[in-house]
Amino acid sequence: MPAFARLSLSQAQFDKKFGDDFCQRLPTSPGIYRFYDARGELIYVGKAKNLRQRLQSYRNAGRKKKEKKQRLLTKEAQRIEFEVLASEEEALLTEARLIQEKKPTYNIQCAYDFLYPAIGCGSWDAHLLLSFSNQPAPFSSLNLSWFGVFRSRPRAKLAFTSLEFLLAHLGHQEQRNRLPQVQNPRGSRLIGFRQLPTSIQETLPWYLAGTEADLLSELAHHLLRKPAARRRAEEVQMHLTQLKHFYQTDTQQLRRELQATGRPGSFVASTERDQLHIRANFAK
Repeated sequence: MPAFARLSLSQAQFDKKFGDDFCQRLPTSPGIYRFYDARGELIYVGKAKNLRQRLQSYRNAGRKKKEKKQRLLTKEAQRIEFEVLASEEEALLTEARLIQEKKPTYNIQCAYDFLYPAIGCGSWDAHLLLSFSNQPAPFSSLNLSWFGVFRSRPRAKLAFTSLEFLLAHLGHQEQRNRLPQVQNPRGSRLIGFRQLPTSIQETLPWYLAGTEADLLSELAHHLLRKPAARRRAEEVQMHLTQLKHFYQTDTQQLRRELQATGRPGSFVASTERDQLHIRANFAK
């Protein structure tokens, strides 16, 4: 029986398209690889600690659910290119940069960094102002302090919603048309409160910076004194739990990563967020 006939269907298709010695010719070095379709368009960028081993896994992809994407890419691609890099860290950084710039069809991670949100906090005419946006620039006239950006938009949005719900029980939420009039980009929000306890306004920036979680105990302490909050105890507890989770998984993580890479402050631009995450992991 010919050797070709003993190959699985996926291996046979891979070898026919890219050459039966393609993987054997690859270096065992770190690097990135690119898949191009029949029109010459980049459809996927990946990184590898070992290029030969990684691309061999595409050739050997079976019928398991976790290998579905590898089978799909092998079917769609007509050309594979690779680039050797100095280290796995450099490969990860290059992969993230190319995904951000090229937006290949089958890349999801790092492709939507422009949606990473930040939370702004500041004061205006005896009000506490809070903003949720992936575009802080339009709010520059408000002199807000910005925290983020955060890599999980859903968690950041839930935390912002929880803050709004809880603060509305402790102070007066101002109508939007009575707040400063600024351009409000799509997906952004600006809210304001007055008559909030001083301790809440003092501890909120520490919470958003991932420095201290005193805000949570202060919120609980003041909410216990509010009959309306006590009547909605289950909802209050749910929102406090969401804020605690956001602090542990997002604000503290950003603070640790900024410290690990020697970056000051509490804000990083969305275009730099994934690179910061990668460099911090290798700085440990």
